Amino acid sequence: MTSIIWFRDDLRVADHAALLEAAGDPDGVTALYVLDETSPEARPLGGAARWWLHHSLGALRRSLAELGLPLTLRRGPAERVVPEVAREAGAQRVFWNRRYGPERDIDARLKARLRADGIDARSFAGSLLFEPWTIATGEGTAYRVYSAFWRACMREPAPARPLPAPDALAVTPTPVPSDSLEEWGLLDARWAHTLEAHCAPGEKAANDRLDEFLDERVSDYDRARDLPSLPATSGLSPHLRWGEISPRTVWWRALEAAGTGIGDGTGDEVGGFLSELGWREFAWHTLFHRGALESRGLDRRYDAFPWRSEGESAAEPAAWRKGETGFGLVDAGMRELWQTGVMHNRVRMVVASFLTKNLLVDWRVGEAWFWDTLVDADRASNPFNWQWVAGCGVDAAPYFRVFNPVTQQKKFDPDGKYVDRWASDSLLTPPIVDLAETRQRALDAYEQIRGLPRA
Repeated sequence: MTSIIWFRDDLRVADHAALLEAAGDPDGVTALYVLDETSPEARPLGGAARWWLHHSLGALRRSLAELGLPLTLRRGPAERVVPEVAREAGAQRVFWNRRYGPERDIDARLKARLRADGIDARSFAGSLLFEPWTIATGEGTAYRVYSAFWRACMREPAPARPLPAPDALAVTPTPVPSDSLEEWGLLDARWAHTLEAHCAPGEKAANDRLDEFLDERVSDYDRARDLPSLPATSGLSPHLRWGEISPRTVWWRALEAAGTGIGDGTGDEVGGFLSELGWREFAWHTLFHRGALESRGLDRRYDAFPWRSEGESAAEPAAWRKGETGFGLVDAGMRELWQTGVMHNRVRMVVASFLTKNLLVDWRVGEAWFWDTLVDADRASNPFNWQWVAGCGVDAAPYFRVFNPVTQQKKFDPDGKYVDRWASDSLLTPPIVDLAETRQRALDAYEQIRGLPRA
């Protein structure tokens, strides 16, 4: 029998259960990637993410070629394309790693259709440490508080050890035509040069970055992670987003580097770092249980929140996007984002708070901007974190918490190195708002919805 391995957000060859299953087929394998931007459940990618995808697919193509397998690229709705390729390849089996957002409805319908056609269609775990249906409260519901969620995860058996990459793959005897990656036009001209100087997509780059972090920085992670001027974080978020490295690989290599030999993520040296994988899990579990997060706040009181429309003061959100607010930490973060496709996590919280609370702009405006400009924006973490800052998500920051960008800069960039690097001219820009006045305006707005029902 011949098999199809359908790649999605798992652009790697190591610790890839679906690929390893297909590799056991002696009659040949077809490797397939489908760019689906038209299915109702799919969310079209932002410009920076498309840039990363282009280069990540190129890296995957090279890795598969080393195993003797070409990568077939097709564009269109997956429910049409995958059965078409199965017919062209004469495939009797189709394997993929699971998705956990709205796209899983596509996968469920497709699995049913393929099986009705006599094709063995199976999915595997590949992008999370714990499957979302295995972690629940005593009442059988999804967790709303991170600390309780992560404790529940730590009571589970340790995540499985990473799987090896296949040694070689037999090519299907029936060649399948492929689209040209270059003709897909994924390379947005806005970032044609700037991202190349800061980003290195691909599985090898992901593993190299993890090794460097574990060798040089993890021991100081808890102390330095909030200081944006230091290279203290792992930088793995885009690699995890595209599945160029699996969370299980990160988990076990971190524990092994710390010499703990345990699987509960509580090693003194790496526990804080691994808890960030836990926050990522929390976002994906929330998406799985609650549905699309980018369109509506989980706290339904915010449906009545008096957000200011962009039309009321279009200049303020525009200044925020350009990094011209007159607040150094905000401007540095927004310019770092535009130049590199990423932003330091502490700064992400500050710029999100400034937009939603000081400018009183709907969090979905900011989420959409990050979706377009972040190389690591995914369907779960991006809206999940925006809802957390805005106050309408699970385990959300209290409504009265407003991150003051001036005090945040004094605390986390006291010598001004980060601001000087990205926005050295910010002191010359008059502040676009008064922080005290706009903070009080936000608190007054929250009082208007305080007594409404959450759901």
